[in-house]
Amino acid sequence: MTAVLPSPSTSQEIPAMSHPLQPFLNDATVVLAAPTQAWSAASGAMTDPIHGVYHSDTRVLRGLRLEVGGAAPETVSQASHGASDTVFTALLRSIDDRTADPRVRLDLRRRVTPGGFAEELRVSSALGHEIVTEVRLTLTADFAPMQIVKAGLAGSGLDGAPDARAALDPVTVVERGDAVLLASGTSTARLDAPGAAVAVAAPDGATTDPAARITLAWPLVVPAHGTITLTWGLALEDSAAVVTGASGTAEWAAARVDAGDSRLAHWNRRALDDLSALRMETSRAPGEPFLAAGAPWFFTLFGRDSLWAARLLLPLGTELAASTLRVLAGLQGERTVGETAEQPGKIMHELRPGELTMPGEDITLPPLYYGTVDATALWIVLLAEARRWGLSDDEVRPLLPNLERALAWMRDHGDSDGDGFLEYADTTGHGLANQGWKDSGDSVQWRDGRLAEGPIALCEVQGYAYQAARDGAELLDAFGEPGGDEWRAWAAALADRFRASFWIERDGGRYPAIALDAAKRPVDTLTSNIGHLLGTGILNADEAADVARLLVDERLDSGFGLRTMATDSAGFWPLSYHGGSVWAHDTAIAVQGLAREGFRAEAARLGRGLLRAAESFGYRMPELHSGDSAAVTAVPAPYPAACRPQAWSAAAAVAVAVAATDARPAPDRTTLLVAPLADAALGHVTLDGLRVAGRPFRVVATPGAATAEPLLP
Repeated sequence: MTAVLPSPSTSQEIPAMSHPLQPFLNDATVVLAAPTQAWSAASGAMTDPIHGVYHSDTRVLRGLRLEVGGAAPETVSQASHGASDTVFTALLRSIDDRTADPRVRLDLRRRVTPGGFAEELRVSSALGHEIVTEVRLTLTADFAPMQIVKAGLAGSGLDGAPDARAALDPVTVVERGDAVLLASGTSTARLDAPGAAVAVAAPDGATTDPAARITLAWPLVVPAHGTITLTWGLALEDSAAVVTGASGTAEWAAARVDAGDSRLAHWNRRALDDLSALRMETSRAPGEPFLAAGAPWFFTLFGRDSLWAARLLLPLGTELAASTLRVLAGLQGERTVGETAEQPGKIMHELRPGELTMPGEDITLPPLYYGTVDATALWIVLLAEARRWGLSDDEVRPLLPNLERALAWMRDHGDSDGDGFLEYADTTGHGLANQGWKDSGDSVQWRDGRLAEGPIALCEVQGYAYQAARDGAELLDAFGEPGGDEWRAWAAALADRFRASFWIERDGGRYPAIALDAAKRPVDTLTSNIGHLLGTGILNADEAADVARLLVDERLDSGFGLRTMATDSAGFWPLSYHGGSVWAHDTAIAVQGLAREGFRAEAARLGRGLLRAAESFGYRMPELHSGDSAAVTAVPAPYPAACRPQAWSAAAAVAVAVAATDARPAPDRTTLLVAPLADAALGHVTLDGLRVAGRPFRVVATPGAATAEPLLP
């Protein structure tokens, strides 16, 4: 066949890109220990827009280039020793002999700690003679704010972005003995490089690039058949930081997953390590850890994200849940403030050290922002579920006043127009247009692709509110407080309204609409949001069966997890952030709900899809991936700007493993109930370290039997 090319008169010239682009993350290597992270190429070099050493909400270094003997090392492998420790192995052929075997190698070990970045360069030689050469490391420090990097305005992009240059504070450089002190704004870095000659080129205002350049040069003498080690590092601080690295050890440190399908074990091992690296504390509540939302953009407290991550991890202990609940209770809304979306009893959305402006998005958020419709109900649910998993009454009791205020918010403020549903609308003009978990501007749309107009009442938020009201009533009853019957009646009325208003009949079937729009019309797109309704109690048995059937329909089930939007919607695109992509936590919530409602075969099917995806991403599940079908591709495409690791994506691994065994706390809050595997392909699953009231258990499940036995102290 001969291709017919358009003539010059009919072809369309594609214009060069003239606007900044958000950096891609999918091919980058990250080493992290919140609030510090280092992004690089697979070689360890830092050259691309996302690369650099970050601390708090600032990128301190944007460039790192290593040369040995005047040439860059040639990387041959990379080995992770956990989220915070990676070794890059390279060959140094510029100083090697001419034989076929490589005889000179470099093992560069990079370690990140909260507030620390360190490298160890180990040069080893098998040559029979001494090597005399030089190691040269060139660093570029720009102290760019995270939002400037995210918008694609930092680094070389600054040459055409004067507004971005103006956003950068000048970098000051002071040499002090063997150290170099760098500072910009509230951020400082102390660079130590024992034995290196240091040369500094500080910015002088004559160029458009405000970065400082530091060159470290070590004389290198490697004995015959010998090894030489060089070190350097950074100590990082930010006096304005509102979050810090968490102290202590994660409660899941001893947890283990084993399975006949080894992918489940690999995924959980990587996820638990990543989760440990995402532990943080707020400056105002030291000793109270929570999980940062994700790297690189969201190293801070997010109400919804931190609550969901803690909830998915409840089977491994209640300590994280308890501290997350307390931290958020300490920031609970007290008054009505339009600019911040604060309201009495409301749980916050996001905490930052200062005002957050997102270039090009017309979004400016205050340092403490409350623009979320679901975090308050999720806070109540986490409190109740943590108690079922054994959180002591002594820890629950001090939170009862916060519980009552949160319940009151749902009734008095969450329902802004008095129609009986929780809804949201941004009243500032520069906040988040959508305030559920799908918070992109185009996430709520009709089946024909039109955007829904707000205020918006999301379907899953009504499920959260129903469960929160019933769970709140249970807690009030348990502690002898009044109001339980009132909240049960409120929940029952909500369920009736939901049943009358949200369900759509189409193509011989029925399903819940994603939302009601401003005119109270059900927005008819079929989405993954319906999976969040399972397990909340708002659905009756027939409705739950309808939802379960749809979740494994090929329009939603990609074979790599649940698509956020069904393929028969006009707005569907597999790489749309919330319009066709797959989010691991979203699928895990559906898996968990299916298991709770008794649809264990459907839960197993979706769980297998996530295992396929996890394998293709090296078991570090990103925030989201494409909604490509497993029927047509062996691996899903990455969503290139997705966070990784990300807290609730990592926590999804635990949720899938626990759902496979149907492990749940018994009503006495001292033992576990388990069931045989619904997925025979798993062979067996052993979970060590599931905890009820702090007591560790071993769960062993096969397709034919399941047991839960306490572990010896």
